[in-house]
Amino acid sequence: MNYSDNTTFLDYAKSLIQQLKYKTVLVKYGGAAMKDEKLTIQMVKNLIFLNDLGLRCIVVHGGGPNINDWLQKFSIKPQFKNGIRITDSITMEIVQMVLAGQVNKTLVTIFNKYNGNAVGLSGHDSNLIIADPIDKQDNNRVANVGSIDLRIINLLINNNYIPIIAPIGVSKQGLSYNINADLVAGALAEKLKVDVLIILTDTPGILKDHQNKATLYENLTPMEVCKLIEDGIIFGGMLPKVKSCLHALDNGVKVVKIIDGRIDNSLILSFIENTQVGTSILY
Repeated sequence: MNYSDNTTFLDYAKSLIQQLKYKTVLVKYGGAAMKDEKLTIQMVKNLIFLNDLGLRCIVVHGGGPNINDWLQKFSIKPQFKNGIRITDSITMEIVQMVLAGQVNKTLVTIFNKYNGNAVGLSGHDSNLIIADPIDKQDNNRVANVGSIDLRIINLLINNNYIPIIAPIGVSKQGLSYNINADLVAGALAEKLKVDVLIILTDTPGILKDHQNKATLYENLTPMEVCKLIEDGIIFGGMLPKVKSCLHALDNGVKVVKIIDGRIDNSLILSFIENTQVGTSILY
């Protein structure tokens, strides 16, 4: 199969993916790949292609590099603990501006430019994501997902729209909270009982040696993943991704894939049997 011939490739993919009609797919899109316009457009076109084949698609996006750029403009140094951004009230204003404003609306605009029927959301919309603050002090605006109201999501995907979700939660008091996008993706995947959760990032997948992409783990069980965490092979920014994947698998999600968004047509390739573009985790 000549994957460089895009028309031939899409025809080939269509014949294989047609059987997945009416399946639900949630894609978490993040990493430095988000800053590459060509890669973003390719991701958008891949998702529209899948949606047009009858898959019900949802996107949760990050935006870490964009947030860091804006924090730098305001001379605020980014801080992280265990891969999670530490967010005071001033940083929260910037996080919300970037995620729910700049990043979300830019993605929605690109989707709709290519007839993608996308609708941008954050946790504030229809109380989609109620935040559970990890610290009860007002000046720490970091939270876990407390609860999810799926009504707006179901309304959209059942009418052939693609929800594009910024990982901002809202407290019962109406305050905005920063929630790690991987945690939001995992929680939504669980609640929706999606067939496939895809973490689209700028790494090849889970590697035994982080300097050598030839050491990619193509398939792992949750037990094997836990051992890799215990051994320190999975750490840093990959840790919340993997933990959300494990939680999703334990709560009704059938398969999780961590794939490299820098590979041409990686989203479509991830649905084609015997084509490996990252790490699959399943029981």
